[in-house]
Amino acid sequence: MAGRIRQSDIEEVKARTNIADIIGDYVSLKPGGVGSLKGLCPFHDERSPSFNVRPGVGRYHCFGCGEGGDVYEFLVKLDHVSFTEAVERLAARIGFELHYEEGGGGPRESSGNRARILAANTAAEEFFAGMLGMPEADPGRRFLGERGFDAIAAQRFGVGYAPKSWDELTNHLRGKGFTPEELLAAGLVSQRDRGVYDRFRGRLVWPIRDVTGQTIGFGARRLLEDDNGPKYLNTPETPVYKKTQVLYGLDLAKRDIARDDQVVVVEGYTDVMACHLAGITTAVATCGTAFGVDHIQTIRRVMGDDSSSGSVIFTFDPDAAGQKAAARAFGEERRFSAQTYVAVGPDGLDPCDLRLAKGDDAVRRMIDGKKPMFEFMIRQVVERYDLDSVEGRTAALRAGAPIVATIRDPASQNGYARELARLSGAELQDALRAVRSAQRSGRGEQQSDQRAGMAAVRESAPAEPIVVADTAPADPTQRTERESLMVLLQLPGEVGGERAARALQVPFANPTHAVIRDAMASQLATLGQPGWVDRVQAEVPTAYAPTVNALAVGALHAGSDPGRYARSVLDGLIDRDLLREKAVLTARLARTDPQDAEHRRSLQIALASIDSERMRLRSD
Repeated sequence: MAGRIRQSDIEEVKARTNIADIIGDYVSLKPGGVGSLKGLCPFHDERSPSFNVRPGVGRYHCFGCGEGGDVYEFLVKLDHVSFTEAVERLAARIGFELHYEEGGGGPRESSGNRARILAANTAAEEFFAGMLGMPEADPGRRFLGERGFDAIAAQRFGVGYAPKSWDELTNHLRGKGFTPEELLAAGLVSQRDRGVYDRFRGRLVWPIRDVTGQTIGFGARRLLEDDNGPKYLNTPETPVYKKTQVLYGLDLAKRDIARDDQVVVVEGYTDVMACHLAGITTAVATCGTAFGVDHIQTIRRVMGDDSSSGSVIFTFDPDAAGQKAAARAFGEERRFSAQTYVAVGPDGLDPCDLRLAKGDDAVRRMIDGKKPMFEFMIRQVVERYDLDSVEGRTAALRAGAPIVATIRDPASQNGYARELARLSGAELQDALRAVRSAQRSGRGEQQSDQRAGMAAVRESAPAEPIVVADTAPADPTQRTERESLMVLLQLPGEVGGERAARALQVPFANPTHAVIRDAMASQLATLGQPGWVDRVQAEVPTAYAPTVNALAVGALHAGSDPGRYARSVLDGLIDRDLLREKAVLTARLARTDPQDAEHRRSLQIALASIDSERMRLRSD
């Protein structure tokens, strides 16, 4: 069992890691001010970005939900790994060799360890890829070839082959030092009375990767006639693989999704391959489960989905399963800020079959020919009825009205009401009345849901308030205090120790600000050194730690000269204190007996000293 990682190594790994690169694997980050980046929070669902990252400080903070911390805390909270695992992952990423104390000799190797599961998956991926070139894998190569994929395409997507043997993968991985317990935890084997056996046998295998590119599971396609298992078999739920949160191809598509503000959601692994090879490099697919809320949150984070300018395009098969998928997607449409569309191939062909039949251009035309989700759903509903009869047209109108009623934008709603009237053969006024009626019915349900939601919020509220920094206070005194603390946390190297020491002598009106000021003063000797924010945060009571983090990440209006800005902020704080002190001394001088020359002289000297210090501030 390994010991504790050496503290100096922990600090070195953090110092050499760009927090924006790590968080950028999960969230689309955009400039949010000088030295700051913003995106949609990965810890809660939101429409406008309140998640801030400040690479220069090595911190993040969400001003919506209050989550914040350093790069280690981000991985611990989001990926549910231990602190040690977070350090080990980042060390491996930058090629840093960690040292372990107290008899340590390397990373822990328990069966449920995330790092060991990921290592086993990586080794399995390499094994499957190598097997694809073996004679036994001819059915797999033939399957790919019949769908227009050559060896280069297979390599690009990591496609491999699982041999028919019951234990070939198991023996291979055990030879590499993995235990049966670790392989079981990774979902690579199944359990039986006499031990474990390979889960995937005689199948074509696709590696499923998370947004960072780590292999977390596999999807396997049946090839052999004597295989009585399901057509597609996926990795079961494991500590690293949660099928409701995973999108196949996201590791390849994420950068183009963020750049193009578009994502294409298809239904299978081969559809993703076909789209990417045809130039639609924003395509992803679910992995053996329906498209759901977790998938939406993942897509929104990667897109930076905070406006209506983006596009989410779904492709659905024309069969019954495809129609159900369309209905489910429509039910979640409101969760997107982006516009939602549906793309349907000619003759109902999916992207893979369309590419095979008509080439790459046809796939691109299919996506370019997308229709708005609302239009698609209205047509789907209306076309179920006999529009040659009055009864059928009336039923179609009633069925389509609830769809139009869900449209938030009034202008768009009126436009789709007109489309519903046209498709169903109804009068526009009848369509508008039907939509309003559907709205009234839906509003009662919505209010009930809202009441239930508010009750849930009240139940989950913390018993003790958490002190966090949000927007700048309205009071100018507290606003100056807050900005000064932010400067000292974020730009300590720009202000100098003497100016910082003077600023930290200023009495603060806000009690929370005063606590943090005192913590800074106690750590003043280490101002600007690596770990400065960590030391300040460790110095304050636990309840104040989120505020320190928020101040270390909040946006500063530094402009093109951060040093000048930082000095001016602290000088403003000091000058405000000097003016306050001058007012006190001036009032005291006015009350002093004119005959008390000595006291008056001391007050005048103090006032002159204040004026002199104020002049020095202005001349700096």
